[in-house]
Amino acid sequence: MGLTLTWDRGTVLLDGEIPPEIRQLTFLKLDPRVGRYRALAIYYPRLLAAARASGVAVEDRVWAPQCREVRPAAEVKLRSYQEEALAAWLKTKRGVVVMPTGAGKTHVAIAAVAKLGEPALVVVPTVELVEQWRTKLSQYFPGRVGVWYGEEKRESCITVITYDSAYTAIEQLGNRFKMLVFDEVHHLPSPSYRQIAELSPAPYRLGLTATPERADGLHTDLDWLVGPVVYRISAAEIKGIWTADYDVEVVKVDLTPEEKAQYKELEKKYLAYLRSRGLRFRSPTDFQKLVMLSGRDPRAREALEAWHGMRRLIFETKAKVEAVGEILRRHPGSKILIFTEYTSLARAVSERYLLPLVTHDISPYEREQVMAAFRRGELKALVTGKVLDEGVDIPDVDVVVILGGTSSVRQFIQRMGRALRLKPHKAKIYEVVTAATREVGAARRRKKGVA
Repeated sequence: MGLTLTWDRGTVLLDGEIPPEIRQLTFLKLDPRVGRYRALAIYYPRLLAAARASGVAVEDRVWAPQCREVRPAAEVKLRSYQEEALAAWLKTKRGVVVMPTGAGKTHVAIAAVAKLGEPALVVVPTVELVEQWRTKLSQYFPGRVGVWYGEEKRESCITVITYDSAYTAIEQLGNRFKMLVFDEVHHLPSPSYRQIAELSPAPYRLGLTATPERADGLHTDLDWLVGPVVYRISAAEIKGIWTADYDVEVVKVDLTPEEKAQYKELEKKYLAYLRSRGLRFRSPTDFQKLVMLSGRDPRAREALEAWHGMRRLIFETKAKVEAVGEILRRHPGSKILIFTEYTSLARAVSERYLLPLVTHDISPYEREQVMAAFRRGELKALVTGKVLDEGVDIPDVDVVVILGGTSSVRQFIQRMGRALRLKPHKAKIYEVVTAATREVGAARRRKKGVA
């Protein structure tokens, strides 16, 4: 009789003869609704291998592929380090490639798709990236690239989809693509997006990111969802050769006397509580202890409010607005991107220097008009919050200004990467931090990591 594997909305159902060694697999669950064993689709490769190893005849009905094969119309030419990354991934055809922004991660993925010749689902975080991937893929696979988001839902041999759309559509599309490509793969381990990987049987998985690490520690799940890091190269290793050479300068500014006094008072309250409870924060995950305590302990809530007050003072001090003016004067003819952590600071910089503001508050149409003018060189400087951290292609940015406000190495590298497209002159990265605060130490660690 043998064993039959069938696809059912993100799972694999087993019918027929199930050997005891298969029945004992921990990821198999008996579904009383249908009286059959079922497994999440991510286990399909392991299940198939185990079934064949048991000697039972296997009828595989899981796949309904979008295309029989995917062949490029032109050769995908890679740089030496991109070739190394591709070779490392091809050893197991699973895993994460870590490269700085501007180093050409997309080309590695396109070469991987071309090498495998299998239909692929490319998952990206933003609509802007959908369009960028569609354009680049179409150069090598003309007429075989579809997109799936919003009102436009058109499958093809290679389909580009947003994380949000993939989350809702993977039960429908999962068995049509044998390869998954996750751009900005650090998004994947979140409680909702991870289901994209779990409900797909794809044996071939490639993750791309500049920094896989997450503050919540969930990046460790990437090993299971996509595969381990198989290749990593830093901005420092390729700067001046394949990406722009750059300098990172930390600019320290001072709180006003009033701000400094307020900061010290808040810090005193915050640290006093930590000492009273013996709390020590060695990682962002440890900080969740204070958040949890604040739900039932009024003193913990006061300490957390003090911490937030310290952050606001550090990140929104008027001195940071003043520092932007000096940087603008240093680079009168340069194309400059200014990042802030908070919209209020972005607005203050925008109003002070009459710079266009790009935040989540503006309409997609207005945002695209501003970005188009910036790309054409009609605008020389933009100020933004987190909205341009990823998914934006601006080849000729010369200067990036980061107005502190983040302890995330990933966010720093993403923002720095906006200036790393190859150019004949050095790029300049400024991080403006508040002196005599925790910001300085964090900035020192980030600079060391990218130098």
